[in-house]
Amino acid sequence: MSQAAPVTIIGGTGALGFGLALRLGRAGVPVVIGSRAAERAAEAAGRARERVPDASFEGLVNPEAAARSPGQLLIDGTVPLAAAVGGRATRMLGVPQGSAAQQAAEMVPDGVRVVSALHTVSAQSLSELDHALDEDVLICGDSRADKREAAELLGRVEGLRCVDAGRLEMSRIVESLTALMISINGRYKTHAGVRVTGLPEELWADPSSS
Repeated sequence: MSQAAPVTIIGGTGALGFGLALRLGRAGVPVVIGSRAAERAAEAAGRARERVPDASFEGLVNPEAAARSPGQLLIDGTVPLAAAVGGRATRMLGVPQGSAAQQAAEMVPDGVRVVSALHTVSAQSLSELDHALDEDVLICGDSRADKREAAELLGRVEGLRCVDAGRLEMSRIVESLTALMISINGRYKTHAGVRVTGLPEELWADPSSS
């Protein structure tokens, strides 16, 4: 496998971002962890290096971290959730654009492409490196090439299979699956993921090669 280009994870000090950083770092991808606070970014990078000593991690404030990834493809894993009375985030908030990913697509600078992914992947499962992953990542986006690029990156994480879930507007459905998985996992006290059955063996064939 060829050496991967550096990947920036904005919000990499959070549970999902940090777990993804660990998994990508272990897969040989250099990771820049972004945070609003330089101290938190540096601390997270230090913790990641302790967990995966052979990997490359760097912690920077968000603007500096984002600048490390020119020609960006933004993989948006945001979910507009509100905590319920019991404290569990299972209620979706309305987004005028239809989904958090579509809102992000309106807000990013020119030249930044947006896909959405990772909404059904457990942050805790990512962080537990001894836990063997075996689940699908549903990727939404308006460009097949952009989704394929995201799939090539996320597919470096052993046990993750990337599935094309349609255009970016489908994110409104995929994002809501986070609330569903929180409910299921809370009921069964586990960290289950999603697996789509009946798919062909080759999911990301390049049409130009056929």
